[in-house]
Amino acid sequence: MVPWLASDDPFPPVERALGEASGAPGLLAASAELQSSRLIDAYQHGIFPWYSDGQPVLWWSPDPRMVLIPDEFKVSDSLRKTLRRVLKDAAWEIRVDHDFAGVMRACAQTPREGQRGTWITADIVEAYSSLHRDGRAHSIESWFEGRRVGGLYGVSFGRMFFGESMFAHRTDASKIALAALVGHLRHHKIEMIDCQQNTSHLASLGGREITRKAFLRHLRYAVFEPPIPWQFDKSALLATLGVNAES
Repeated sequence: MVPWLASDDPFPPVERALGEASGAPGLLAASAELQSSRLIDAYQHGIFPWYSDGQPVLWWSPDPRMVLIPDEFKVSDSLRKTLRRVLKDAAWEIRVDHDFAGVMRACAQTPREGQRGTWITADIVEAYSSLHRDGRAHSIESWFEGRRVGGLYGVSFGRMFFGESMFAHRTDASKIALAALVGHLRHHKIEMIDCQQNTSHLASLGGREITRKAFLRHLRYAVFEPPIPWQFDKSALLATLGVNAES
């Protein structure tokens, strides 16, 4: 039985999440509302919301957990060429937190294989925008000739980044944003990006699964470390990946 949480109820221990045989592995709890205070508590305990319009708020803590270790990020030859071009071409910009809500809406409108509709509901946009206003959620955006053509958003606590979603309206635009994020996190010695659930796309970029226990062990100290800055330029970012305009 999945517990129903009243507004003041704490989350149950994540070890009580449904198992593989349940048909909804990782489902931990449900609630009627998505409050920003609840969202903060969830991330600090390795829990995230994922649901569709018409459903209650569903809270998850899967085992295993998909993560991307910044030092393991895979830069293919074709992506490396693209990043070099981005560095040289003034038409390309990497912007941070320029249009957070716009990035969320673009992610919501991007079709996903095997997925009908979107989990990025109006309530999700409002809740994460509240975190953004408090400096706890960020967008990394790829801009070309003054137009936002790709990006991603996620939540940042201390020395931990929780990736949420990405989109691309131009070839490799989301990968450019991800490379910029990875470079920034590597520069600040961030050891892990939470990717939540396994996809072939993330695996192709170096993502891998770890046990929930290992994920929570890292989380317990990482989220309470001092926060990192969120202002950067594309040259400093991409140089940390061994990419520069002349190479």
